[in-house]
Amino acid sequence: MRKVLFGLILTGASAAWAGSPYLSRVLDFCPAPGQFVNELPEYEEGDTHESMLAKVAENLCGEERPGMISLGGFGGYVIVAFDHPVVNVPGEYDFKLFGNAFAAESAAMGGSCEPGAVMVSVDANGNGLPDDEWWELAGSEYAKETTRHGFEISYFKPADDHTASPDPSNSAITDRYFVRWTTNYPDEAEGYIQKVTFHKQPYFPQWIAGTELHFSGSRIANNATPQGGTYLLAFMDYGYVDNQPNNTDPGFKIDWAVDAEGNPVTLTHIDFIKVYTAVNQQCGWIGETSTELCGGLDLHPEAAVEAATISAKPLVAVCRGNCLEVTAAAPTQLSIVALDGSTVGRYSLHEGRNAIDVASLPGGLYITSTPLGAVKWLKQ
Repeated sequence: MRKVLFGLILTGASAAWAGSPYLSRVLDFCPAPGQFVNELPEYEEGDTHESMLAKVAENLCGEERPGMISLGGFGGYVIVAFDHPVVNVPGEYDFKLFGNAFAAESAAMGGSCEPGAVMVSVDANGNGLPDDEWWELAGSEYAKETTRHGFEISYFKPADDHTASPDPSNSAITDRYFVRWTTNYPDEAEGYIQKVTFHKQPYFPQWIAGTELHFSGSRIANNATPQGGTYLLAFMDYGYVDNQPNNTDPGFKIDWAVDAEGNPVTLTHIDFIKVYTAVNQQCGWIGETSTELCGGLDLHPEAAVEAATISAKPLVAVCRGNCLEVTAAAPTQLSIVALDGSTVGRYSLHEGRNAIDVASLPGGLYITSTPLGAVKWLKQ
């Protein structure tokens, strides 16, 4: 019964997942410019996108915290996965992602916090690639008025003949106008990733062709306050990578997933995780704020192993307000069953994504039952 409640498609297959609790794959890596880019991991002449992915994997996979990578400024991202789907155990934290945040001795609620937002996806088409819909995990800042959703930023690679412009009032800043950026918000129209004396390498990722990089996402408010010659970077309450010290951060809940409009969605499991830097912030001599990632942990891998025979093309049910979206591997019949066992609706599904109007149903938990399997979902 537990497998049905997790909403996973069960088949007659006997293969089992390896069930490692640690990250096992890196599917994409595109940092924004930053002081640690081309250093974490190190770029070497001739490196390609594929060779850099391998270096990122060496730093993120196979152990709890094997190494560290940097995502650069706002929008820079990495996409990772475990060797199994991460099961949504309702009400529990489902996975952890580690950073290098630490608390300042003088401040209980801050220190070094370089928050990265998290998005998740389900391999609905069964091809093993992160090319399906993404949902953001709504952290503590998601619904605040200070958060800018749909924030777009473009970075421009410095010209080969670029001339540095040191900051005359701060010797640690060796170029005030190093990597220019622009955004779609008029009051934050343009600015620069400044170059600091501690990192002399190029800040634009050297393995990426072209002279521009473009990112978008939810930009949360700046969290840095000057303090004693340095900066205090305040912690977020929850829901971000590289936010609080690893030993105090409880992790992430798949239950936090929302769609592009901020509506809660119900996911039975996830296959892919994307982390991106969520602030656009320059902090004087310590440089831009850039999320670091050090590894990841499935907090209940036994649930994934127990559900080891997930179909290659799972039945996925996501409730968005009054619309239930069901993705089916083949044409089939579907029944919506209330938890008391009564059938409250019957529908014919075609292969692919189906939209079902559930406006007449009261809020609560339901099960979609089909010959392909069963999925539990929540109507808010």
